[in-house]
Amino acid sequence: MTQRGRATRPTAPTGRSRRTDGPRGGDRAGASRGDLAARRDRLRAVIEPVVTGAGYDLEDVSVSRAGRRHVVRVIVDADGGINLDAVAVVSRAVSAALDAAEESGGDIVAGEYQLEVSSPGVDRPLTLPRHWRRNAGRLVKVTVRAGEPAVDRQVTGRVTAADDERVVLETESGPVEHRYPELGPGRVQVEFHRLDEIDEADEIDEVGDDTDEDDDDDVEDEER
Repeated sequence: MTQRGRATRPTAPTGRSRRTDGPRGGDRAGASRGDLAARRDRLRAVIEPVVTGAGYDLEDVSVSRAGRRHVVRVIVDADGGINLDAVAVVSRAVSAALDAAEESGGDIVAGEYQLEVSSPGVDRPLTLPRHWRRNAGRLVKVTVRAGEPAVDRQVTGRVTAADDERVVLETESGPVEHRYPELGPGRVQVEFHRLDEIDEADEIDEVGDDTDEDDDDDVEDEER
C-alpha cells in the first residue's frame, strides 16, 4: 500500500508510505467487471466511522484504477477548514483502518493502492447546508429554480448567512434568500483582486516607506 495525504489549502504532501505484497489474484478480473462502485461502498463503510470519530465530515470517497494499483481519494472537511496536521492524522487513521479490514479477511482494496486524503478545493460544488455555511463570505454562482412555471436563472452573490434550511446571498440588487430545494450546486467564484485587500496592502507599503525613511535619517545622524 502506498499512502499520501495532501491538503488543498495549502497544497503539500504529508503522511507515510508502505507497499503491500502486490495485487491479489482475481483483483483485475473484479475491476474489469465494474466492481469499482461496490469497492467504493466497502471503502466508505470502513472510512466514514474513522473520519467522523476524529471530528470531521467525510465529503467523498472515490476509487479508480491507475495501472496495476487502485487510487483511493478521500475528501474530508470541518467547520473552520482542515489543515495539514489534521490531514496527516486522518490519513494515518484511515490507512490503519483499511489495513485492519484487509487483514481480517475483507476484500476492501485488494492489492497495492495509493491513498490520498485532502480537503475540498474551491471547485467543489456546494450541495449541502454545511457546504454553504462553510463558504460564508465567498462569492458564489448558483442556478435558482423558482416561480410558476419554474424557471432556471443564474444568480451570483456573496454568502452572508446559511443555516439548515436556507442561504442568504448579497447580490447587486440587494440580499436575496433561497431555500435549498430551489438551488442547484453552487460554485465558488475565484476572486483574484479584492479592493479591501489592495487598500490594506497600500497601507502596509506606506508604513514601510515611512519606517525606511526614519531608519535612513537615524543612520545619517549616527554618521554625523
